[in-house]
Amino acid sequence: MDTISITKAKKIILASQKLNHSRLKPQAIIEHLGYVQIDTISVVERAHHHVFWSRNTNYKPSDLDELVRTRKVFEYWSHAASYLPMCDYRFSLPMKRDFQSKSNYWFPRDAKMMSKVLARIKTEGPLRSQDFKTIKKNKAGWWDWKPAKKALERLFLEGQLEITERQGFQKVYDLPQNVIPSCVDTSMPTDDEYCEFIIKRILRHHGIASLEEMAYLKNKASKDKIYQKLLQMYEEGEVVRVKIKNLESIYYAFRETMNKTITSNNKIHILSPFDNLVIQRKKLQKIFNYNYQIECYVPASKRKYGYFCLPIFKGHRAIARIDCKADRKNKCLIVHSLHFEEKCGREAHFSKIEKKLKQFAKFNGCLF
Repeated sequence: MDTISITKAKKIILASQKLNHSRLKPQAIIEHLGYVQIDTISVVERAHHHVFWSRNTNYKPSDLDELVRTRKVFEYWSHAASYLPMCDYRFSLPMKRDFQSKSNYWFPRDAKMMSKVLARIKTEGPLRSQDFKTIKKNKAGWWDWKPAKKALERLFLEGQLEITERQGFQKVYDLPQNVIPSCVDTSMPTDDEYCEFIIKRILRHHGIASLEEMAYLKNKASKDKIYQKLLQMYEEGEVVRVKIKNLESIYYAFRETMNKTITSNNKIHILSPFDNLVIQRKKLQKIFNYNYQIECYVPASKRKYGYFCLPIFKGHRAIARIDCKADRKNKCLIVHSLHFEEKCGREAHFSKIEKKLKQFAKFNGCLF
């Protein structure tokens, strides 16, 4: 078993997240990370754009639009609603199959409404939920379109519909054959293939990971299958066990990851709260000693750092968090607060953060 310092573990994770790179193309970024979470909050640029920008400051939101248009990515669930690489499409099928078998998963399966919604899309082409609004014949008011919206979402989760694009932020649904290119593998993976995919994806973009992190949000049955596959990969020498000094968990990594020479740097990273690096809060706390919580879901009176505070890293160290707002009307990036971590003094880092904020403001269509 390899034993490494916590500092080396941090460096491996940062390098695996491609945060040390600055010119990766958007398609290469998402294919490496495996997913980019979709964000509805627009206090600053939404997470699905912010994650790309953090790895390539030349990124523009239109770049993601182009990936959608050219069918290089598709929408589905990872641990949350996400953009995923089209080359990984077949690995979305097990979750879709699970949705089909559960009549009350999230909300009841309304087969009659689903049939009506599907028939309209087959006849009329791509539709949004708002396209299902109609006026009642007795003119007593608007027809309750919410059942149709639920049906759309259920059809999407089951794989009977795909999201072909977004208009504004409105989902546009269409039939899979009109969205998924014919060259894409749509065969159902075996349990063994699926578990191998999950393990390799997290080891690719996190460098090192524990079983708990690989099975993040999975049920016990799935976790057990992942563990059995992980043991097989370990016994065959495809992965190695890693011990991080002063931490109890057993971690795993590819052998080549442990053999790489990691070049460290002191770049400043202003990250989204939903960035792939920070989304697993327990891992963030355990390895980076960074107790982070997004506070937009916390009552205003109980917020400590601000509505939408963003993590700030310098190299492999978590050094601060900043609460910003993009005032797009006046093209101004407003900084409500900047809090430094303990033993991370303002004087040592402020000038570099200020320089990065100017880039971040430009990305948000603002000045700073």
